Amino acid sequence: MGIARADTVPPYLAFPEPGLDDPAAYEGYQTRVYQDASGNAFQVYVKSNGRVVNLWADAANESVGFTVRDSSGKPAELGWGSSGAVVERSPAHSTRSVAYGLEAPSTVSIGLFLLGSMRVERDFGYGERDSLPLDAPAFVQPELTQLIDHIAKLKPAERARHLALLGVKSLEALRARLVPRIVLNPSSPLSAPRRAGQGVRTDTSWVVEVEQPSFDGKSHLWLALQGDTRETVPAVSGNVVTIRRPAGGAVRWSVRVTTDAAALTPLTRKEIFNDDFDRFAARVRADTAHPLRWRRLEREIRGAELLSYREKLMAGLPNFATYFGRDMLMTALLMQPVWAPAMPEHVIASALRKLSPDGDVSHEEALGGQAIRENAAEYDRLVAAGQLARARALLGDLQATRENYVMVDDDFQLPVVAARFLADPRVPADRKRAFLREGHRLDRLIANLALVARRTAAYAREPVATHLVSFPRASDGHWISASWRDSRVGYAGGRFAMDVNAIWAPHALEAVGTILDALTGLGLTPAVPAGPLAAFAHDRPALERAVAAWKGAERHFRVSLAPDEVTKRVAARLAWLPAQEREYWEGILRGADPLQDTLRFLALSLDAAGRPIPIVNTDPAMALLVDSLGRDRTLELVGPTLLPYPVGLFVENLGPVTTNDTYAGRDVWEAFRRDAYHSPTVVWGRDVNVLLAGLARQLPPGDVGAQHAAPLQDALRRISDAVDRSGLRHAELWSYTIDHGRLVPSRYGTSSDVQLWSLTDLAVQYLLNLH
Repeated sequence: MGIARADTVPPYLAFPEPGLDDPAAYEGYQTRVYQDASGNAFQVYVKSNGRVVNLWADAANESVGFTVRDSSGKPAELGWGSSGAVVERSPAHSTRSVAYGLEAPSTVSIGLFLLGSMRVERDFGYGERDSLPLDAPAFVQPELTQLIDHIAKLKPAERARHLALLGVKSLEALRARLVPRIVLNPSSPLSAPRRAGQGVRTDTSWVVEVEQPSFDGKSHLWLALQGDTRETVPAVSGNVVTIRRPAGGAVRWSVRVTTDAAALTPLTRKEIFNDDFDRFAARVRADTAHPLRWRRLEREIRGAELLSYREKLMAGLPNFATYFGRDMLMTALLMQPVWAPAMPEHVIASALRKLSPDGDVSHEEALGGQAIRENAAEYDRLVAAGQLARARALLGDLQATRENYVMVDDDFQLPVVAARFLADPRVPADRKRAFLREGHRLDRLIANLALVARRTAAYAREPVATHLVSFPRASDGHWISASWRDSRVGYAGGRFAMDVNAIWAPHALEAVGTILDALTGLGLTPAVPAGPLAAFAHDRPALERAVAAWKGAERHFRVSLAPDEVTKRVAARLAWLPAQEREYWEGILRGADPLQDTLRFLALSLDAAGRPIPIVNTDPAMALLVDSLGRDRTLELVGPTLLPYPVGLFVENLGPVTTNDTYAGRDVWEAFRRDAYHSPTVVWGRDVNVLLAGLARQLPPGDVGAQHAAPLQDALRRISDAVDRSGLRHAELWSYTIDHGRLVPSRYGTSSDVQLWSLTDLAVQYLLNLH
């Protein structure tokens, strides 16, 4: 047997970081991110409620979570018990492990163990199950118990076939996989082979081992809690572990997580960034007069490394460590000035690989335990319908990746990104041809273009609002928020999103023409299916007419309010607020210049009848990324963003909130109050970067200092300064509270620590440096 290699490594990232972050804004939350022995991200985060979660951002998106409380039942005051972590990979690369230390002031009890998918851990937290008693029954996914119930009802011979596909002989053995197995100091090192030959017990150490195979038995996660027998004494009672120190004082133990899931292939910073950005980063690093600027930049570069793999770019750590189509595509647009020429290939290839047969871009993938969960639900449906052969086939590969195709905006973003890649003169023609010929990519790209042509055909023929691209309808009748504001109330119940119809659809149609021309230039003649795309391929004026029709779609979203009407609606909105909030915003209004002109903005969405839902929003800034606009047009689009909230979106010392629902009805106010994720109380880092990058794009370097450029430069400065003063510029999203007449920025509770489209700040910093 070979010898496993173990290395001690410092955290690659840590939050909050002294000098860069305000610890108070994190409200007791702390996290470290490591690179494991294969270069995959491994994140440990500790919440103020005592929940410790270990995320493994690998090919299975795994997690191991547990909750730690003190002897009084309160969340334990946890701290790091080691300066770094030990990362290890077995000789045959069959397992990887990461170990680190934790400590608490006194005796601790540990329970609520949950091993499996990070998606399940995410739901566990959303459901506030981490606040349950430590000895509460294990969290069992109902889809899996229903699967077992269905197997139990099958005839014996059929039941045996289904169980065999899952690698068990009995229902009892299958049920045992639903809960973790907890063992104190096993009498023999059962886990030695999977732990790279290391035993689990020495004369001076104790070990509590928690293990759980996946439901299909094909992958495994192991958790080991280990301590020194000379200092601490462990005990196991049911599913709760207690660690005490007889002599009193701090309790220290190590945490070791091991997996046999597949690793991803990381990209290095040299593979991610182009030479221009490298030179910019070197200048920042050499500027010793501003060390914090380099520390922030280096932190973002490391964040980009942690999310970038040959197989995909992940959306964020810890909650979204998987493929997300929109996040990758938007990042590709924002990062174009700083990315190496090959980076868009990873994005486009990943999207095309997951494309549906009819050309729909996958929004999100379900991996590992989440794939098992979703496939189990499909199995339950098939068995209930009597389709046993199909059900058996599903059991044979219960971890098969599942794709979610519900989103709409990403279908129109893929052509825009692909067109930029194919039109990029830095990429040789031979490379473009080779890229498209690999893995049916060309055929799949054509399928996506055909989908865009089909979905835009009705409006191109008859440009009325109800022919715009619609959100899909849910089973309960509501319109699914199928663009980036994907919370239930993200589009205030609207059916037609402004960003999809006024920005992405017309630019996707333009991209169709660019791609068709590029393919001709490359000598590629793909088969084009009959329908609107074939018509465009043979009749270019027809495509130009469709583009022209869609460029007029913005008119359906225009809202104009006279100053008196603005004053009336603002007063009604403020009267609805709690007293402390109302008084604060009334004070802001008293200090602001009164609105003199008509307020004009593009509505967030249209209702089912095609009428605007009058919500001011940041989405018009996306147009700045995909079009070259004059100063006046740019200011028209971003003007409402720069007006002080609650008239517009701008909040001093915070940044531009993502929406302002003041001009909508009370039902909308209350909906956003219940679900704040995309509400007027939140700033999104994504929005900030789109605004800043878009404004910089509209301000060529040669215009610096020119009089006509001054308003754009002022907008850049105001937004950047306000966000910097929030202390949360590099967060995924942030909010605020009103405390004794002061606005206090705060980290949003489910915000990602490392978020792909927040890291597009790297491109923003580069672009601002040009000015």
